Amino acid sequence: MARLGILGGSFDPVHLGHLACARAARMAEDMDRVLLMVAPRAPHKPGGATAPEADRLDLVRLAVEDEPGLEASDFEFGRSGPTWTVQTLRDLSAETDDELWLILGTDSVAELADWREPAEILALARPLVCVRPGAAPCFDDLEEALGRPVVDALEAATLDVGDWEVSSTEVRRRLAAGESLDGLVPGSVAHEIERRGLYKP
Repeated sequence: MARLGILGGSFDPVHLGHLACARAARMAEDMDRVLLMVAPRAPHKPGGATAPEADRLDLVRLAVEDEPGLEASDFEFGRSGPTWTVQTLRDLSAETDDELWLILGTDSVAELADWREPAEILALARPLVCVRPGAAPCFDDLEEALGRPVVDALEAATLDVGDWEVSSTEVRRRLAAGESLDGLVPGSVAHEIERRGLYKP
C-alpha cells in the first residue's frame, strides 16, 4: 500500500518552511508522495487569502518542480463553500487505497479542536506534526476537546523539521515593505511573485 501525505493550507504564499516540512515528513515515514494541497478558501482564516487561488497554486507548482515526491494539488478546487479537511479526507479515501497521512504544523495543531469533526479527521489519516526546536504546541490544552488517547497520539507523532523562522505573514510583510525574500521562498517563487505583481500594498 502506498503512503500519501497531505500538507494543506492557503500557501499565501508558499515558503521554504512548507517545503522543509513536506520533505521531512516524506523522508521520516517513507511516503511515496506528499501533496501540497492548496485551499481555495480557508475556513479558519476569516479574512481569506490575499492572492487568488490560481496564483497560489501556480507558486506551489513552481516551488515543488525540482522536489522529488512533492506535488502541488488542486484537489479542493471547484468545491462550493468552505474546504473542510474532514470532507477532503473522506473524498480522498473514496478515491484511493493509499494510506493517508495528515501533515500538520504547530499552528494547525493548536487550532485542531476547533476544526470540523477532528476525531473523524484523525480516524481517516495518521497525523504527523512538524515542529521546530522549542516550538512544540501545548498538547495538554487539547485534552478536554479531543480526549487523552488522541492527544497522546498527536504528541507521539511529532517530527523535528529544523530551526527555520519563516511564515507567509513575514513574506507578505517583506513584499509590502519592498524588502528581499532571500532565505524565505525559492528563487523561482520570488521571481514569479514579482512578475505577477502579487502582494503589492
